[in-house]
Amino acid sequence: MLEPASVALKFAFLAVLYLFLLWVARSSLRDLRRPIGGGVQVIPTDATGLHSAVVGLEHEPIGDLDPRLRVERASGLIGGDEYDILEGLVIGRGEVDVRIEDVFASSRHAKIAPEGNLLVLEDLGSTNGTFLNGEVIRGPQPLHPGDRITIGDNEFTYWQ
Repeated sequence: MLEPASVALKFAFLAVLYLFLLWVARSSLRDLRRPIGGGVQVIPTDATGLHSAVVGLEHEPIGDLDPRLRVERASGLIGGDEYDILEGLVIGRGEVDVRIEDVFASSRHAKIAPEGNLLVLEDLGSTNGTFLNGEVIRGPQPLHPGDRITIGDNEFTYWQ
């Protein structure tokens, strides 16, 4: 027969375990509800994620610019080469506009496409991700002059 002390310890252990699981679930939900950056998040009612990030390009049509993608270093390409990206292009290992020879690049890795008055960089579901200024991109990101695009060991710079 079990002693009352051992039964009490078993119930106490189960109670502590359930309280711990409840605390983890509550903390996780609180973190999921918290705005990015930790502070109060103000979202303008007329802005989208792409267009709110651009200041100063609202009245400058993309057609008046000469947007270029400069190769800084890339396997299979010559450093300093430039590509016209006014109409957009796709970068990758397969049949694309800018072909790089890198095992870390997908066949269709990333694309640059015009979106209104902007040029936008988007990862095309690659395995290893596309980096903009050292940060992995999650969804379309507007390009600004001097931005660095990294795919595997390959690096490009966006210029106007």
